[in-house]
Amino acid sequence: MASYASDVKKELTSLQVHPEHAKAELAAFLRMNGVLNLHDHQFSLDITTENPAIARRIFTLIKVAFGIEPLLIVSRKMKLKKNNQYLVRLQQNVQEILQALQIWDPAKGLITRIPDRIMTSREGAMSYLRGAFLAGGSVNNPETSRYHLEIYSTYEDHNLDLAKLMNKFFYLNAKATKRRSGYIVYLKEAEKIGDFLHIVGALNAMLSFEDLRIMRDMRNSVNRLVNCDTANLKKTATAAAKQVEDIQLIDQERGIDSLPEKLQLLAHFRLENPELSLKEVAEKLPDGPISKSGVNHRFKKLREIADNLRE
Repeated sequence: MASYASDVKKELTSLQVHPEHAKAELAAFLRMNGVLNLHDHQFSLDITTENPAIARRIFTLIKVAFGIEPLLIVSRKMKLKKNNQYLVRLQQNVQEILQALQIWDPAKGLITRIPDRIMTSREGAMSYLRGAFLAGGSVNNPETSRYHLEIYSTYEDHNLDLAKLMNKFFYLNAKATKRRSGYIVYLKEAEKIGDFLHIVGALNAMLSFEDLRIMRDMRNSVNRLVNCDTANLKKTATAAAKQVEDIQLIDQERGIDSLPEKLQLLAHFRLENPELSLKEVAEKLPDGPISKSGVNHRFKKLREIADNLRE
């Protein structure tokens, strides 16, 4: 059964690739998942994934952005013999492409920061975040677990830039933190997660998320109300039982008829209606209705008489 996160990624990989945005999305993939190799003085760049749709997406992004068709190699993982592995290998103009995407500098080497042209462009930010989520993102199913979306990064400065990107244009309240073998930027607020899905283009996933979130929140609200009602009923029953106990003691020791008239009426009425709440007793008393505080005052008088009899 497909996870919610895989459904989100499936939708994102089905989006049309726009030539003007392809480079920003591709830059995220290559910076986060690319492996640079040197063999016989020739560079190659590999990206490996178990998701065939993501492999096709990377293939298309390279083709659209640079007019080059990379190799697409499919292999089976020998240990598990379960999932295929998809290797997208770029062998032409590797250094030129990495320089164009500002991932590699001949003098400085690998560039882990997000380029200024993306950090200052709303459209570039949306495309880069889409690629980053596809490369290293996950989101919990809103129906079954806590609200949580995260993107994993190997480099701390890249992770901090992702958080800035999410907060600068889209006010997502993203937080960055260290993870065992790297770093993550994450969202915990349900509305912000929905906003992120909308930003990167997963509109169907966003609508599904909102539906599930609303249903879950409604269920939680109903449960809270039920729990509150149950607690109130228990409290009412406990109080009523104590009042009945006081009245029975008074009746046994001195008789209800010995009480003042108003207390007599209340005592007889409570014995006949032990299930009623204080509010209902106040409304239905034979000499009422009276206020809740008024009926509570009478019960306190009965309690004092019963406590004196217990001494």
